[in-house]
Amino acid sequence: MELESSLRERLIDVGVDIVMTDGTALLGLREIARRAGVSHGAPRRYFPTHHALLSAIARRGFADLGSRFAAATDEDASPRDRLRALARTYLGYAWEHGGMFELMFRHDLLNSEAQPSDLPPLRESTLPLFAHIVELVTRHTEERTAAGPAVPPAVAAAALWTNLHGAAQLRTWGSLQLVLDATSQGAPDGGDPFDLLLDAVLDAHLGPVAR
Repeated sequence: MELESSLRERLIDVGVDIVMTDGTALLGLREIARRAGVSHGAPRRYFPTHHALLSAIARRGFADLGSRFAAATDEDASPRDRLRALARTYLGYAWEHGGMFELMFRHDLLNSEAQPSDLPPLRESTLPLFAHIVELVTRHTEERTAAGPAVPPAVAAAALWTNLHGAAQLRTWGSLQLVLDATSQGAPDGGDPFDLLLDAVLDAHLGPVAR
């Protein structure tokens, strides 16, 4: 049993390495098996379908992103500053690890139930990350106004996440660079134009910074 678990984890490890270095194009069962040093039929003993193995690899991506969220935030910072740190981490992860980011949000994998029965559907891997955003949006709103939120915090958090995810995709595709034109429309004093974009996103969903 321990050997089987070790082999199963090695297949996932190899898949993670492939997607991190080469993207998703080489994530076939045969290539994963070859790099893991096992027969091409070996992955089927641990994963009933190709989707099941890809889901296990994507699950590692969510765990990695969660760890990066934890490392990026200062518990003593304001909720808004912590949300800004999370947003930068999210955009940075999508930019630096585009293959894994793409895999994590593939619709066919998120909806797939072909995985070990002791694991929840892949889509549920997003819930802890989203719950953290909702918590910070709630705390920010409570500190900002005694009148209560204009919309439920979960709705505001979903709108913020939607905006960030769209920005991440557009940056990966090169569209944001085109419209922001960093050479002439960038941030003042040679700053990063994406920082201006990030501030605009936060202002749109959290309200502008109080002066």
